[in-house]
Amino acid sequence: MTHKTRGEAGATRRRAFRAFALTTIVAAGNLAEARAQAAPAHTLTGDIRTHSKFRSKHLAAERDIIVYLPPGYESNKRRRYAVFYMHDGQNLFDGATSFIPGQEWRVDETAERLIRAGQIEPLIIVGIYNAGKDRVDEYTPVRDAKHKAGGRADAYGRMLVEELKPFIDARYRTRRGAADTGLGGSSLGGLVSLHLGLRHPHVFGKLAVVSPSVWWAERAILAEVAALKRKPRLRVWVDTGTEESEEAAPDARRLRDALRAEGWREGFDLKYVEAAGAKHNEAAWAERVEPILRFLFPAQ
Repeated sequence: MTHKTRGEAGATRRRAFRAFALTTIVAAGNLAEARAQAAPAHTLTGDIRTHSKFRSKHLAAERDIIVYLPPGYESNKRRRYAVFYMHDGQNLFDGATSFIPGQEWRVDETAERLIRAGQIEPLIIVGIYNAGKDRVDEYTPVRDAKHKAGGRADAYGRMLVEELKPFIDARYRTRRGAADTGLGGSSLGGLVSLHLGLRHPHVFGKLAVVSPSVWWAERAILAEVAALKRKPRLRVWVDTGTEESEEAAPDARRLRDALRAEGWREGFDLKYVEAAGAKHNEAAWAERVEPILRFLFPAQ
């Protein structure tokens, strides 16, 4: 039996460590290359502008803002446009940035097609990236004791109303009144859209409440609707998919009924849809972009 000296044993361990480290580096490089090769291609359509690292004095996190401009925006310098602000901007236009790689709402493709066909009015669409770990807090009106989170929606709303909207109005040719300004999103984004629409009807006159998380904080949004002293002038789209959670459709019906009890009328300023077979994901919401745009921004 051969015995190694302490120095020889140390050298052996160092060689083994270097071999392990090299193997790890190669493996990591191969993984990174594989991920790069597997990453979905960008899917942006039309005239898209990006404003990176938008900062707010009301919120801790920076976020990117992505803006879709309609066909003819650059050629007709006198025309002004309605604006649709949408949450979870990562998921709206680009499969390369979406939460599920390759699955996005196709808002740009759908808007481009409908505008060119004269089926909706030309509009500007502003995608507001969510803030990652802060998303739940920013998209919820009140704290949920069960989940021990939430309650920063009003601060998020101040960012939209006091900072982002003035920023967009200063840089693009917008029509600035509430009747020409929409707000929309899905899941918690649908919840916060309704909450902020009820809080700021003088700013947002059109709401897309898509697959809303009515369940948050013991369905606090239903109490908020019921507590209205006066029905605001809001055009509201509410929907859900029949293959979402067990409570999704019943909750959406409760929200529809709460709005109707406060004076909204289906077919006039309220549209309610249950999408057959639709799940709670970007692919399902992409299928509803066209009817949402047709309802909120019909051709003039």
